[in-house]
Amino acid sequence: MIVLKGLGASPGVSIGRAYVLEDEELVVTKLDVAREARPGEVRRFRAAQKATYQDLDAAEAKVLKLLGKNHAKLIDTHRLILKDPLIVREVPQRIMKEGVNAEFALSETMEAVNKQFEKMDDEFFRERRHDLLDVGRRLLGHLMKLSRKSLADVTPGAIVVAKNILPSEALGLQEAKILGFATDLGGKSSHTAILAQSMELPAVVGLSNASRSIKTGDAIILDGEQGVVIVNPSPETVARYRRVQQAEEETKKELLGLRGLPTATLDGRRFGLEANLDSLEDIKGVLALNPDGVGLFRTESLFLNRTEPPGEREQSEAYSDVMKAFEPKPVVIRIADLGGDRMAQLGLEAPKGETNPFLGLRGIRLFLRHPDVFKTQLRAVLRACAGKDAKILFPMISSSEEIRGARETLDRARDELKALGVPAPKSLKIGIMVEVPSAALLLDVFLPQVDFVSIGTNDLIQYVLAVDRVNDYVAQLYDPFHPAVVRIIDQIVKAAHRQKKPVSLCGGMGSDPQAVPLAAGLGVDSLSVSPRLFLRVKQTLRGLRHDAVAQAVEKALSCSESEQIRKLIAEAAPAFSSRAPGE
Repeated sequence: MIVLKGLGASPGVSIGRAYVLEDEELVVTKLDVAREARPGEVRRFRAAQKATYQDLDAAEAKVLKLLGKNHAKLIDTHRLILKDPLIVREVPQRIMKEGVNAEFALSETMEAVNKQFEKMDDEFFRERRHDLLDVGRRLLGHLMKLSRKSLADVTPGAIVVAKNILPSEALGLQEAKILGFATDLGGKSSHTAILAQSMELPAVVGLSNASRSIKTGDAIILDGEQGVVIVNPSPETVARYRRVQQAEEETKKELLGLRGLPTATLDGRRFGLEANLDSLEDIKGVLALNPDGVGLFRTESLFLNRTEPPGEREQSEAYSDVMKAFEPKPVVIRIADLGGDRMAQLGLEAPKGETNPFLGLRGIRLFLRHPDVFKTQLRAVLRACAGKDAKILFPMISSSEEIRGARETLDRARDELKALGVPAPKSLKIGIMVEVPSAALLLDVFLPQVDFVSIGTNDLIQYVLAVDRVNDYVAQLYDPFHPAVVRIIDQIVKAAHRQKKPVSLCGGMGSDPQAVPLAAGLGVDSLSVSPRLFLRVKQTLRGLRHDAVAQAVEKALSCSESEQIRKLIAEAAPAFSSRAPGE
């Protein structure tokens, strides 16, 4: 029996046979390119770039289907790498100045950048080199006309062992029906680790020499919680880990038993608990959870991987399918929160050279610039909700003018459908996402124009703390327990309740069982959460005393540090730690 110690990247225990993936080394040969042939070589590189963009679009669709919108944003990292001047300018310059082939110019550029990454002390940033290598391998694959490694040959039920698994390769792991994976390289913060967590695949990374120590067919135990891989374990060790697996399964069954039960705290406070819906493919899985409705239907999936915006009929059919599936429960349809880069892909005018898309032309700002696209989506929603209760949510609102502009476009869409004889919705409620500090500060002014509020915690926290949550240098500063975050959410909830408007909370904070007691204590009326964590959140809420967490929040509003607030909430919600699965 051999025990290999690495880093636990995704929790869970797997027991099975190893399948070792041989590392594919791409051999790049340096070739001299005549001066007159160099422009053609640059064009060949540009064609590989274009093909790689198409790869990323396909990868984004796969991530969206398997894991949802938030993880689809990981592909944006690869797009940014593909746009980086080191690739866009450096590689063509090497070709033209040094007279070398595109493969060699790219390989040399990538190697130089990789060495810079390896010297960095910050683990988060250092791990991004795997994304760089991933994009580089895609480009080289197109230049060298190589077919990418497929996981289709992996034996179902195996545990994959490899030197490294790139993020794009990790997307195939769930479809290959493997039990987990172990790698020599990688860290907890790598995108591959993040994908494993979302797919609920146990994973251990940073094992150094697992791919050389383990042979295909070896019996192994993979413990993603402790970061351990046991090769050829003793019968006693197998039996012990079988008991651990059994305990995990019992916990899962406990959670399944919560489906259909009311989301009420121990002292009787009821919360609405709704699910996020990222795409039509998720409908069946979300229905199985028996939520109180769909608190956030993200419609962006309809706009992906196409060269023109979806038409009214296509959108209307999609929205109608969702409404029918969840009837009579409410469905909140959010207008697509698209960025300017997406409009360019749809063949529409888009901003060029946006250095910070998070603060750029996106959400309602973008749709007010493209009123025809906006009105088409609104008409599609109204058609789908004919004779039903409609709830429409506008994203990225920051001013009264934006609300007014959105409502005017909605009125035009409604008038046009009325003229065509299309039945109107039975009722129509308008909501706004509060995810920009200006919306939080001016909420009392906005509320007379809307019917409900949804707090988008991902962007709100990012903007309040000036922290780019995908920037590895500062990601650790992204904190839902920050005193400023707690105070601003408290202000939002109190402002809405003063005008008797309901408040929902969505985003990572609402799907984090550790932060849910804080959200409950802040007094939100409902939460819309990730389907993957829906039952865990329900379990957490049912184990709370609302009066206790509400009192803790009152004290937290006077705190100056996150840790003080965490301690207060933990003391008020002891049921969380005792009822949490796997603990």
